[in-house]
Amino acid sequence: MKDITCIEDLRLIHKRRVPKAFFDYVDRGSYAEETLRANRSDMERLKFRQRILVDIAKRELDTTILGEQASMPLILAPVGSTGMQYADGEIHACRAAQAAGIPYTLSTMSICSIEDVAAHVEKPFWFQLYVMKDRGFVKALIERAIAAKCSALVLTVDLQVIGQRHADIKNGLTVPPQLLKLKNIIDFATKPGWVSGMARTKRRNFGNIAGHLPGAQDLASVSGWVASQFDPSLNWKDIEWIRSIWPGKLVIKGILDVADAREAVKTGAEALVVSNHGGRQLDGAPSSISVLPDIVQDVGSQIEVLFDGGIRSGQDLMRALALGAKSCMIGRAYIYGLGAGGQEGVATALDVIGKELSVTMGLCGVNRIADIDRRVLTDYLQTNAISSPRS
Repeated sequence: MKDITCIEDLRLIHKRRVPKAFFDYVDRGSYAEETLRANRSDMERLKFRQRILVDIAKRELDTTILGEQASMPLILAPVGSTGMQYADGEIHACRAAQAAGIPYTLSTMSICSIEDVAAHVEKPFWFQLYVMKDRGFVKALIERAIAAKCSALVLTVDLQVIGQRHADIKNGLTVPPQLLKLKNIIDFATKPGWVSGMARTKRRNFGNIAGHLPGAQDLASVSGWVASQFDPSLNWKDIEWIRSIWPGKLVIKGILDVADAREAVKTGAEALVVSNHGGRQLDGAPSSISVLPDIVQDVGSQIEVLFDGGIRSGQDLMRALALGAKSCMIGRAYIYGLGAGGQEGVATALDVIGKELSVTMGLCGVNRIADIDRRVLTDYLQTNAISSPRS
C-alpha cells in the first residue's frame, strides 16, 4: 500500500485481485449507467476558488456526525456482499473505520452477520435496514441490531424494486447464483489470493439471513428468499412502525427529491442521505450532487443532511460539504481499498481521502470543516449544470 497515491490506484489493484463478477458488482451500475456517470461528471464540474496568503497552519478535519465525534466528515456506506470482495470483509472494513475514527455501516445483505461483526470490533457501528415483506423477520433484525448496540439505523428506501444491473446477469450474480460458469471458474483460477482467503473463512453466505429462517441455509435458497422479499408496498407509514421498535438514531437513505426530504423530516429521523444508490437503481435519475443544494436549502435547518454518490477523493468530499452536506458516505472508494488489501487497503483509502481534503482546504484558505461553504467554489451556478437554489 506504500505506493498508493489515489483511489484509482486501489481500484486497479482491486480489479486485478478480485474475480470479475464481484469487482463488477461494485464498479458497475444499472441499465445504461447514465446516473452512474453523472455522479462523477457533475461532481467534476465543480471548481474550487483558490485563496492565497491565508494562515492555514492549524487545519483540522474533526467534526461531529449525529452528535458523535468523528475524525473527518466521512462514513463508510453499507455495501452488500462486502465479504465476497475480501474474506471477512465487513469485519476488516469496520476495524479500519473505527481505527480512523469514523462510522461504519453494516448492510442487511452483509456476509458477516451483525453478531459476528460486533464480536470482532471494539465499538458500536451503524446498521442498514432493508424492509422485507416478512415483517416478523424485519422486527427480529432490528432487535438484533439493538442487542448488538448499533448506534444508528440506516433505513434504505430506494430499493422497493431492484434496478437491473446488466453486468451482474452476465457474470452469474443471479437468482439462483450461477457463479460456476466456465468463464468464472477460469477467472477464479487467476485470483489465487482471493481464492485462498475465501477457502479459509466459513463466511460465504448472507450472514444476517442464513440460519435465521427455516429453509434458508445455502446461498441459493437465501438468494431466492431475498429476491422474493423486497416490498413494493413499503411507504412512509411503515417508518412509524420501525420507530416503534428502534429506540435510537434513524437515518433515511435514498432521498433525491425535496418533497421526499420534507416527508423524511416529518418522521423525526435524525438525518437523511441524499443518494441515488450509487447509480445502481433508477438509471436516468439526477446525480446526487445536482439535487443536494435544493434539499439542503429546504430542510437543512431541520435535519442533518448527509451525502452519497460519486465521491472518489478528498476534493469530492469538500465539494459536497461546500454545497451543504454535513458529512458524506463512500462505498466504492473504500471497497476498492478492501479488495486491494483488506483492512490495510481500507485504511489507505481513508488516509488518502483525509490528506486530499486537508490539502484542498489549505489551498482554498479554510482551516475548519465548519468553515467550508459555497465560498470555496467558483461561480459554479453560472457555468455548470448544477441546479441553483430556489429563491
